[in-house]
Amino acid sequence: MTLSDSAQTLADRLAHVEARMAKAARTAGRAPGETRLVAVSKTHDAATVAQAIAAGQRCFGENRVQEAQGKFPALKAQFPDLELHLIGPLQTNKAKDAVALFDVIESVDREKLAAAIAQASATLGRRPRCFIQVNTGEEPQKAGCLPGETDALVRLCRETYKLDLVGLMCIPPADDEPSLHFALLCKLAARNGLAELSMGMSGDYEVAIRLGATYVRVGSAIFGSRPPLQLGA
Repeated sequence: MTLSDSAQTLADRLAHVEARMAKAARTAGRAPGETRLVAVSKTHDAATVAQAIAAGQRCFGENRVQEAQGKFPALKAQFPDLELHLIGPLQTNKAKDAVALFDVIESVDREKLAAAIAQASATLGRRPRCFIQVNTGEEPQKAGCLPGETDALVRLCRETYKLDLVGLMCIPPADDEPSLHFALLCKLAARNGLAELSMGMSGDYEVAIRLGATYVRVGSAIFGSRPPLQLGA
């Protein structure tokens, strides 16, 4: 079956991102396969996600639990090898829904949320891999624990709540040099023995790969501009 014109355009963009990722890895002396691509599909519908799946993509990121619930259960039933990441802020009252649907939760940023995820995991018998989100720019309006609080939260997640903690995630301030924030995240992860680094988005993922990212989160460079969210969605 031939991909439609719109799907072919998406497939071309996906291939272009993958080629740039591979080039960045080689420049850094890394193997291209060391960094996985999380295709950020927030606000795009299930049909658009299906186009990316047809082009070979299997790892996706969503910001909102409710939105993901509307499109991914059927897709995951059809494609059991899909991996779904929650990359947006998570309210504790949505923790059970998140644990039920997502394979990876990248936005753990406080003890109360870690406790809620642990309780939901025990109830559902499902343990998503977790990242601690670090607010490397210490921006008051942004989610994430402060860099100076990261070590303590790592210990709580591991020792008290027994989460499957695998790495750290950050979103640098829009106007800052991202490499400074990626280097800080890398230092914090190394200090705590965490192997995974989720850092880098459409505008800076090549820099992130050169500095050690194991996941990059790319949306607009693959899917194009996002459609506006519908009220009540």
